[in-house]
Amino acid sequence: MQMSKFYITTPIYYINDVPHIGHAYTTIVADVLARWHRLMGDDVFFLTGLDENSAKTVQAAKERGFEDMQKYADRMAENWRKVWRVLNISNDGFIRTTEDRHKKTVKDFFTKIYEKGDVYKGEYEGRYCEGCEAFLTESDLVDGKCSLHKKVPKIVKEENYFFKLSKYQGKILKYVKNPSVILPSSRRSETLSFVKGGLRDTSISRPNAGWGIPVPVDPKNVVWVWFDALLNYISGADGRYWPADLHIVGKDILRFHCTLWPGMLLSTGYELPKKFLVHGFLTVDGQKMSKSLGNVIDPVYLSEKYSADAVKYFLIRDIPLGEDGDFSERVLITRLNDELADILGNLIHRVLTFIYSKFNGKVPKPGELDKRDRELLHLIESTSPSVGNHIEELNPGAGLREIIKLAKSGNKYFNDSQPWQSIKEDPKRCAATLYVSAQLVRSLAIMLAPYLPSASERIWVSLNLPGSVHEQRWDSAIEPGLKPGHKIGEPEPLFEKLPSKTLTEGKKSKNQAPNTITEQDFSKLDIRIGKILGAEPIPKSKKLLKLSIDVVGEHRTIVAGLAEHYSSEELVGKQVAVVLNMKPVQLMSIKSEGMLLAAEDKGGISILTVDKPVKSGAKVR
Repeated sequence: MQMSKFYITTPIYYINDVPHIGHAYTTIVADVLARWHRLMGDDVFFLTGLDENSAKTVQAAKERGFEDMQKYADRMAENWRKVWRVLNISNDGFIRTTEDRHKKTVKDFFTKIYEKGDVYKGEYEGRYCEGCEAFLTESDLVDGKCSLHKKVPKIVKEENYFFKLSKYQGKILKYVKNPSVILPSSRRSETLSFVKGGLRDTSISRPNAGWGIPVPVDPKNVVWVWFDALLNYISGADGRYWPADLHIVGKDILRFHCTLWPGMLLSTGYELPKKFLVHGFLTVDGQKMSKSLGNVIDPVYLSEKYSADAVKYFLIRDIPLGEDGDFSERVLITRLNDELADILGNLIHRVLTFIYSKFNGKVPKPGELDKRDRELLHLIESTSPSVGNHIEELNPGAGLREIIKLAKSGNKYFNDSQPWQSIKEDPKRCAATLYVSAQLVRSLAIMLAPYLPSASERIWVSLNLPGSVHEQRWDSAIEPGLKPGHKIGEPEPLFEKLPSKTLTEGKKSKNQAPNTITEQDFSKLDIRIGKILGAEPIPKSKKLLKLSIDVVGEHRTIVAGLAEHYSSEELVGKQVAVVLNMKPVQLMSIKSEGMLLAAEDKGGISILTVDKPVKSGAKVR
């Protein structure tokens, strides 16, 4: 029997910064759906990737001191890959728009629609939002500003290549009218209203500023980043997976995906995507996520602190898919303690520990099953298909809540059955209780596999079952798959409950200022602007460079851990901030006479420089 294919995508993400919790949310939703379809036996291809041809890439690279854009893109790509590894994301493909396979797809696609007559050259003057990397209309503005980026767009006049999007308005309208194409329905209504208002031909090129994919028929121009980016869904997967079964996108990029993308595909004869799932924005404790507010959440930090599974659990359980949602670390801790540790972890550990200690680690042979036993087995049989229906209907949060409800019922069953008492008074009854409980644990492992991939695998290992839980069939969760006499492994706690102190810390006001210093404290630092005259590798060190820095005619030697982030050529000539009154230290037998100031995040290290030339020795205040 031939497997059904399931092709699912996330948007490709800009590399002007490292991933935040919003990027993680989109990717985690896709991961849950992809994992479930694999358990259903589908031939799955899950694609994510990076949009590297954006003007934002150029700006970010310059801000971080990179002259080589590709080197910056390569470094950021590895950082993004690392984040998805930490979060245990099961993507099958990872596409970068600077890859040759993508460039070829873009050039071939552009040539095809150009030769068809769907592209023409014209002049355009309009409002261009650099944040959106798109021209905006009057209706897109609020008080004269981009509604998303809150900035007044620039008036730009350019000679560009235009795609005849208006030619396909009728077909696009018919497409988006289908109630199954765009979910939720509110986003479908928004798209319908936009299309009915009239689709205009779209500029699909920009002047070539040295970065991007050149227009095949006119290298003085580059392909517009959105036309380029949308084609990742074709370049990033084998053709046998097309059309996409599900594009997951944020509401801010709905129009590009649901109007321009179908128009492009209609022009070239490709089948149209089957469905778009449009999600909302994440706020943080009720406030918009913003660098200026200092509330951008790092998913790696959360994963290392609480576990990737705990982060996934909170995001799927508490963020209503398709709507805006609020991230709260306090609520995450509560879910970890009250549900993952107290309900799920407690049930699994007490069942397996009882079998391990009282039945020599073997699943007992049950006697006659009573009403309570049969009710729990029936609940297992009904929960698995119900959870599957929720996931198929793109409501994975409802499915996850049902699983926890089942675990809660399991705890009640265990308590009501009192095996610690029946093992003394009625060993056969106790055996039946532990047999049924063991079946529940196995079923929970399979049902949790799409949601909590690491925890579910640990349960599977504790049960000493062959293979991986991720290789099982979804419908096998309803089967009593543990035979009497099966030897389990030694149980381990699944989730560690956090102390109440941690929860209290989560409730602290984010406006509380920790470790404040006075102006007098800061004035003790003698920070000056110096110029790097030379940078040499230090033998036997992969990380350190020996820098020669001029500060008002005084040459200082400073040892800095920059070798993995900058070449010597990149550093020479830069004006940098130096702390002069640091106590000298010996590093690799070299006397280091100061400290270079730099910023560090998941994207690497970026030295602090000045935005315009200043006099050597200028004091930083």
